[in-house]
Amino acid sequence: MNNIETPLPYCLRCSKRPRAGTPAVSVKNLSLSYPGGGRNVLNHLSFTVEIGSRVAILGANGAGKSTLLKTLAGLITPSSGDVSIFGHPVGTCFHEVTYLPQRSEIDWDFPISLQKLVLTGCYIHLGWFLRPKEPHYQKTKEAMKLLGLEHLGGRQIGQLSVGQQQRALLARALVHGAELYLLDEPLNAVDLETQSIIRETFDKLKQAGKTLIVATHDREHIETDYDEAIFIQDGKLVNIVHINHSK
Repeated sequence: MNNIETPLPYCLRCSKRPRAGTPAVSVKNLSLSYPGGGRNVLNHLSFTVEIGSRVAILGANGAGKSTLLKTLAGLITPSSGDVSIFGHPVGTCFHEVTYLPQRSEIDWDFPISLQKLVLTGCYIHLGWFLRPKEPHYQKTKEAMKLLGLEHLGGRQIGQLSVGQQQRALLARALVHGAELYLLDEPLNAVDLETQSIIRETFDKLKQAGKTLIVATHDREHIETDYDEAIFIQDGKLVNIVHINHSK
């Protein structure tokens, strides 16, 4: 997918691959408060995420997990601090970053089929005036098959189960073909089949050298599913745990 030529891409500022040793994410003294003042939602966070690693962001509701992911995705501008993605300023490398929001943030009544929703993942590569071509449809088909959705392509997204909707969002992220995946509670309130399929997909992404940062409440699978866990509370960094899988 990423090799398809696009004469008018949406973003022209991120043309170079990161140099050797550059982390996927570098966060230095990051703080953020929303307009109107009040307490900071994020408070002086600093950490790095290495390329190819899977990192869990843990914390209670309101700890700042979603805000942190949106900041890394370039959707929110921090009040202070520095964030870089693959060595580039945050928000200048959208081709290399895909953000999967919580399912509750999506309008599931929107009149679009599952296939068309998944296909929108390729739009970042198309430019302003181009339509999807056969390779994009093939990529969509492959992503739907991987997530067990190939038989539901024509179904309106609101008619899907919760688990199917979550898998549809992940399929869309796969079609994007990014190097960094920012995933907000992808395993929350889904059935066991969906949990298994999503974890298998994470394994495949890991094998492909992709980097995953996942906001989650699930502590049970931290040692098996992730390489590192970052704990935050009230927007502050509490602890970073490096997981040794060689035990």
